[in-house]
Amino acid sequence: MQLKPYDCDLSICKVKAIPNEIYGGELCFIGKTDEELSVVCETKLVPGDAEQCDSGWRAFRIQGVLDFSLTGILAPIAAILAENKIGIFAVSTYNTDYLLIKQESFQKALGILANNGYEVID
Repeated sequence: MQLKPYDCDLSICKVKAIPNEIYGGELCFIGKTDEELSVVCETKLVPGDAEQCDSGWRAFRIQGVLDFSLTGILAPIAAILAENKIGIFAVSTYNTDYLLIKQESFQKALGILANNGYEVID
């Protein structure tokens, strides 16, 4: 399985509204529930009025389009990283899964996954 890293600094924020500027980044994820409105975006695009924000994240995606009938794609990656005390923040889209890892653990995480049979691509 191939993993494609992104070369941008990301933040996870709780916001009151989504400004159009955040769509200009390489990655942007929005989650809305009855309790909150959250956004993952490039740190340089974090809304100034964000209620809460956690910066210092990097991301990679599982390369390709994953069929909905596939099972056990994300769990083994999460387990390997958990065994190595590396936390994740996972986001899924229609096509695939994305994992965010704190900047200070990102390269270590990619190395561990490469040593466990995952191919890290450019």
